[in-house]
Amino acid sequence: MHFGKSHLEDKREDLRSHYGKIEKTAGVTALRIAFCLLLVVLVCGAGLVIGAVRGVIDSAPDISEANIMPLGNASFIYDADGNQVQKLTGAQGNRVSISIEEIPLDMQHAIVAVEDARFYEHNGIDPSGIIRAFVVGVSHGFHFTEGASTITQQLLKNNVFTDWMEETRIQSFKRKIQEQYLALKLEKTLTAEGENAKDVILENYLNTINLGSGCYGVQTAAQTYFGKDAKNLTLSECAVLAAIPKAPTAYNPKNHPEKNQQRRDKILNNMKEQGYITEEEYTIAMNDNVYDRIAMHTQSQAESAPYSYFIDEVITNLINDLMVQKGYTEVQAKNVVYSGGLKIYTTQDSYMQSILDTEFQNPENFPANTQIGLDWALTVEQADGEVQNYSKEMLQLYFRNSDPNFDLLFDSQEEAQSYIDQYKAAIMQEGDTIVAERSSFTPQPQACMTVMDQRTGYVKAIVGGRGEKTASLTFNRATDNYSQPGSTFKILSAYGPALDLGKITLATVIKDEPFNYSDGTPLQNSDLTYHGDVTVRQAIINSINIPAVKVLTELTPKVGFDYLKKLGFSKLSEEYDVIQPLALGGITYGVSDLELTAAYAAIADGGQYRKPVFYTKVTDSKGNVLIDNTENKATQVFKASTASLLTNAMEDVLEKGTGVAARLDNMHAAGKTGTTNEAKDLVFAGFTPYYTAAIWATYDTHAEFPESDREFHKRLWAKVMNEIHEGLADMDFETSATVQEATICTKTGLLARSSCPSITEYFAVSDLPTERCRGHYTAPASTPTPTRTPSAASTPQTTPTPTEAPQETPAPTETPADPPSNTPETPDTPETPDAPSEPDTPAEISEVQPQSEESGSSE
Repeated sequence: MHFGKSHLEDKREDLRSHYGKIEKTAGVTALRIAFCLLLVVLVCGAGLVIGAVRGVIDSAPDISEANIMPLGNASFIYDADGNQVQKLTGAQGNRVSISIEEIPLDMQHAIVAVEDARFYEHNGIDPSGIIRAFVVGVSHGFHFTEGASTITQQLLKNNVFTDWMEETRIQSFKRKIQEQYLALKLEKTLTAEGENAKDVILENYLNTINLGSGCYGVQTAAQTYFGKDAKNLTLSECAVLAAIPKAPTAYNPKNHPEKNQQRRDKILNNMKEQGYITEEEYTIAMNDNVYDRIAMHTQSQAESAPYSYFIDEVITNLINDLMVQKGYTEVQAKNVVYSGGLKIYTTQDSYMQSILDTEFQNPENFPANTQIGLDWALTVEQADGEVQNYSKEMLQLYFRNSDPNFDLLFDSQEEAQSYIDQYKAAIMQEGDTIVAERSSFTPQPQACMTVMDQRTGYVKAIVGGRGEKTASLTFNRATDNYSQPGSTFKILSAYGPALDLGKITLATVIKDEPFNYSDGTPLQNSDLTYHGDVTVRQAIINSINIPAVKVLTELTPKVGFDYLKKLGFSKLSEEYDVIQPLALGGITYGVSDLELTAAYAAIADGGQYRKPVFYTKVTDSKGNVLIDNTENKATQVFKASTASLLTNAMEDVLEKGTGVAARLDNMHAAGKTGTTNEAKDLVFAGFTPYYTAAIWATYDTHAEFPESDREFHKRLWAKVMNEIHEGLADMDFETSATVQEATICTKTGLLARSSCPSITEYFAVSDLPTERCRGHYTAPASTPTPTRTPSAASTPQTTPTPTEAPQETPAPTETPADPPSNTPETPDTPETPDAPSEPDTPAEISEVQPQSEESGSSE
């Protein structure tokens, strides 16, 4: 054995070498294990990422079902001649979509140049853009400010992933993955379907983008900023619009022209560098004073006017029809109307509408003592934090403490404002703050009118009040106000039904005499007199109250009520309105001017009632018919003979009765007047062979009309209708074939002979008598023989010769009854009068002269 020093050193070295090998081996092994573990983690991680991405992609919308079209488009309303009269827009709905052919190439290239320079080269996503954005974000401390979304991705974000504004960070990451996937899929699918993918995507994108000032899409923006269609935009104008989408508020060219110009200049430069425009085009566009034009156009644009009363009704009716017919909720219906891209074709005749608008704004058509009515409300936060509301009724009550007649009617707006100021000074304390205040000053008396085509039920024009209309969808007196109709109801509830059922004729004699309602309440005529025996025609002409109530009483109020329901009156109460005052319009909740017009239109159209219609057809954004109103079915309420008889009698109302002031200069017309208690409502409903119209006048404060002001509404009705019928052929009303004129005996009601007291009248053929009266003979009074007293000296006294007694003429045998004819037969030879069959004291038919109009519900 060797224990020398050198041996020991060798031994130590060998040991060291052995341990080193072990260490090396262990190190390599550990490294290998770590690498394998890392590889496993990476593979698993990659698998998880791939799985997660696959899951995100699998949950993406189906590209075949994804709608890349804009979600909201403006709707348009057209009149009966197809002229656009109103544009409707909602939130994100002020958009008019146009085709790519209508969008200038400069507009297309401008948006591409600034938003997606490689748009025409990539397949939906831009890998180089993604890498660039990632590098820039990392270099800025992982603060990613530069976007890499292509136009295709932005289109999907705006029209498919519509909730991106409310996303969490994780949801945003998920959505971006789906965007990129769908962008590739979309372009591939469009190409496979034979579409030009880039044109389709660009068209929808340019119709979608927010371009400030409430504008969505280039068409609306072009009209808003430049007053022209998109197809007529210049290069400079295209660049201005392309500058807006990055920040629609900050780059709005009306409000921030300097910032918009900076971005516009960049866009023009990009277009030049990318070869879309030449140097010359660039220079011309850069020197264009486009912002001066925008400013001038902005100044020339009037503030958006409120919708007209007609448009209000179209919108209200359409929303209701969408809910009833299509099952939409109210929110859904409103969204469709304002943002569904609908085309709404109305029944409005713009010429007629302009006549109504003009005449109802003309103060000369209203009483000279026109006053100002006040509608006012105030909300105050008091010093202690309590909120207090004040109304016009509270203001009125305050001033009535010192003036019991204070009625919210003033001689001027300034006077009305002074009372507001006085009241505010009285109620407000130190520390109080006004939260909100509303004041409205309207001319009084107020009035409304509706014009309909009775043959279709189409409403041609409507005005819901006089004075300036300051807001859309406001109170419309023609449709929203329900008041008692006065004596216009005599025709609809009493005379019409009674004629229809054969209970009366126009020749029927009714005694106008003292009369009480069934509860003992006395009934009076408007002139506080009684007229004795009057015919139904005379009672209609002069609007006498008692005969109308007598007719309804005999008919029963329930029958009259049922007829009124068929005529479309919606607020009649079977519990409260089946009463005798129904004959005079004495009802609980009232009727609207629109309803009254439609009811009289039924008489004008041969007894056929049609529901009032404001629009004929509605199509969706693709041109499909959503609602079709063109066929407005009629319901036969009165027989044609009844309608003809009522019309004939109401012609006399205008010729010689209570409606003389409404007589037309150029057209046959018929109508009926109505006045409610204390002359608080003045009504006239009438028609011509062409159109039906009803007018209503009242004070919003329910004040009484003075005697001198109770005819103006009839004159206004005539003025409007004269203008509407200007140039139309004057036609007489058609008489039903079931109506004949005949002369009847007023004593027997049979066809009259020459010896009968008679009246000539129109009758329904079914109500004509089939027998002829036998005639009436009245013996002539005997004439005494004249005598004289002779002088005793000159003349001898003689015995008077007795007067010859008249011989009685025997009554002839009864002749067969003659058949009814338009004109009673006249015998060729004189007849011997028949012996009287009734007493010789017939009741006379009074000739009643036109008189002042009735008073309404208590008549």
